[in-house]
Amino acid sequence: MAQRTARAHRLTAVRELLARQSGPDAAFGRRMVLAVAATAAAAVPFALALVLVESRWEPLYRLDRTTAERLHRTALEHPSWVRVLDFFTGVVWDPVTMRLLVAALVVWLLTRRAWRLAAWAGVTATAGAAIGFLVKNVVERARPHLPDPVADAPGFSFPSGHAMAATTSCAVLLLVLLPLVPRAWRPLPWALAVTAVVGVGYTRVALGVHWVSDVVGGWLLGIAVVTATTLVFEAWRADTGRPRTAVNDGLEPELTTTPDPEATPQTPVAPSAGRSPH
Repeated sequence: MAQRTARAHRLTAVRELLARQSGPDAAFGRRMVLAVAATAAAAVPFALALVLVESRWEPLYRLDRTTAERLHRTALEHPSWVRVLDFFTGVVWDPVTMRLLVAALVVWLLTRRAWRLAAWAGVTATAGAAIGFLVKNVVERARPHLPDPVADAPGFSFPSGHAMAATTSCAVLLLVLLPLVPRAWRPLPWALAVTAVVGVGYTRVALGVHWVSDVVGGWLLGIAVVTATTLVFEAWRADTGRPRTAVNDGLEPELTTTPDPEATPQTPVAPSAGRSPH
């Protein structure tokens, strides 16, 4: 009798363990692990770029120097072109302008009571700015020193703050606003975002205030930050019963159908067999 009781207890313990491993908490844990792994993978290209910059890898160093010198000669020969570049980099695509757009977006989301989407947008922009500033001051890479400079900029060089701000800001604007754009018109905001991200990178190198590798580093670090925060947001959506979304549908497609997607009632998850409800 004692052996049968002990065996019954063991079977019950095994069932409870299996129930825990297949319950909502375990599913959320698995999603978080996958999110961390995907974020780490997204950060690998930036880490590689950082290693190459710090080690002064000769092919990269040569690319930086030759590109900077060639674009600098063009800038000296066309002062009117320099004024155009300075307008775009200092006004249209300036980090302050990009972050003000994100701030306006956050305010709009708050008026629609889209609390979590507003938090995601604010956290992504703030984290991007903070991480970029931190990496700059850790790496302490000097900016280009060119004869007869046509522009100057304070601080260190790697990664480009303009390139990173454009990447994170354009990603936030796209992922939030795409659901509001008719599907046939969605290539247009994508084209505008790519133009802004690539364009600001070109202006920084053409004005002689960044190396090519600085700009690429800013792009890669911005992508890593957006990947991390987006995966956390997707994990929350899955945990609350919302379906996964495609990139071209935005983070919260429900934004077009209800002013408060977070208020949508969710079907409660029934407790698994062998578990007592919390």
